[in-house]
Amino acid sequence: MGQKLLGWLPVVAGLVALYLPSLAGLFRGIWSQDEQMHGPVVLGIACWLIYRKWPDMEAQRHQDSPTPWGWLFFAIALALYVIGRSQGILLFEIGSLIWLLIGIVLILRGPKSLKAQWFSLFFMLFMVPLPSPIVDTVTMPMKMAVSYAAEQILYAVGYPIARTGVTLQIGQYMLLVADACAGLHTLLTLEALGLLYLNIVHRDSGFRNVGLAILIVPISFTANVIRVITLILITYHFGDEAGQGFLHGFAGMVLFLSALLLIFGLDSLLQSVENYRQRSQGSLA
Repeated sequence: MGQKLLGWLPVVAGLVALYLPSLAGLFRGIWSQDEQMHGPVVLGIACWLIYRKWPDMEAQRHQDSPTPWGWLFFAIALALYVIGRSQGILLFEIGSLIWLLIGIVLILRGPKSLKAQWFSLFFMLFMVPLPSPIVDTVTMPMKMAVSYAAEQILYAVGYPIARTGVTLQIGQYMLLVADACAGLHTLLTLEALGLLYLNIVHRDSGFRNVGLAILIVPISFTANVIRVITLILITYHFGDEAGQGFLHGFAGMVLFLSALLLIFGLDSLLQSVENYRQRSQGSLA
């Protein structure tokens, strides 16, 4: 394994020289913001996924052959990088890395080797920064929906809460549902978490895979509602200072823990449904 990786050192060196300045800019810029902190995590996981699938990719080497179509992807990637880097378009600059990796694998190995790494490269999409207009357009309706759900749930159990837009007032406290609490980036982070779970667990059942993939969106929404409700309750019972401390210290932990528990729970439910279907089909046979 180590010897095979050594042969790729020139490629790795070229990628580092090309993208290290871009990544450094991300770490100093948007990746340092609360709502974008998933970026480096996604990058790290994607690198691990590539390493994890490396033996499968190399196993295709003797059954695969390089294709000149890789140069097309290579050229597209370099064009996107130049445009993105020169014009400050992060969608092109960072997104070009995925196209470049596709081109390199096709040039050096072939389509079957690329298929072995498809999820690793697909997962990288979640680290690519999206244009602000798109983020803002999608984020506001999401914040409104999360705010409404949190208000209705807390009001139903007897809390003195009211809402104006994305501003919630409970008792003497007023809280604004921020982008980091219920924005598009949070949804994408939880989507990435759910898809990573599906890939690692690798269920043979198409019913469970498709079912859980579809349920990731409502899981993400529910986890965001739980996060906001937790913040509201901490602020109401322990004061604004405790709420702000929670927001910066444990809000993300509550979000991901809630999402994981929901994923595990729904996966178990889908397993029960699948077992019931199999028993029913067996009885009919």
